[in-house]
Amino acid sequence: MDHESTQISAVESVGPDAVAVTIDTPDGFDAAPGQFVSLSVPESDESRFYTVSSPSVTETFEVTLTIDPDGTLAPLIAERAVGDSIEVAGPFGDAHYDGQARPLVLASGPGVGPAVAIAERAHSEGADPAIVYRDATVIHSDRLDTLADAGVPVVILDADADLRDPVATALDRDPDVVFVYGFAAFIDDVEAAVAAADADPADVRVENFG
Repeated sequence: MDHESTQISAVESVGPDAVAVTIDTPDGFDAAPGQFVSLSVPESDESRFYTVSSPSVTETFEVTLTIDPDGTLAPLIAERAVGDSIEVAGPFGDAHYDGQARPLVLASGPGVGPAVAIAERAHSEGADPAIVYRDATVIHSDRLDTLADAGVPVVILDADADLRDPVATALDRDPDVVFVYGFAAFIDDVEAAVAAADADPADVRVENFG
């Protein structure tokens, strides 16, 4: 895949070991909230996929990273300064918002990035989004609080919380699409919670982080 060089516009801490990286938008680039991009930096031969966490693409767009100190690429990206180069390819993925009226987002870890992006975009367009977010530490707390203050249902759960009741309650709102963003164990728990609710959502879009 071909990467295009652009620049870092901002790097902001959004939680413990988590940053939001704002990137200057390459010419001709566009993405929907929930799609992902491939990022690399000049000093590394590696590239990794990161999900877009801005509600829209303007002159810039945002991705949210969680930082493993033993990781090879995310720490390099998190340490970059404004004006440093970064390489972008994409966007990719079908698990993205495209105008649904009642989107439900189930998220864990860095999946909260696309969750807030989808909810912000949907709410701004007059739709009725909802979020269920489970994690050991809260990422993007300011954006989650702003959404909740605007009347968006936002449920935040501890990392070991049972998903069955919160997911059943969220499904009772009759979402027209369910987005799931997280690692494999979380996705397994979501599938079990949906089965326990005896629900069969017609449109489920999953992004498995591995």
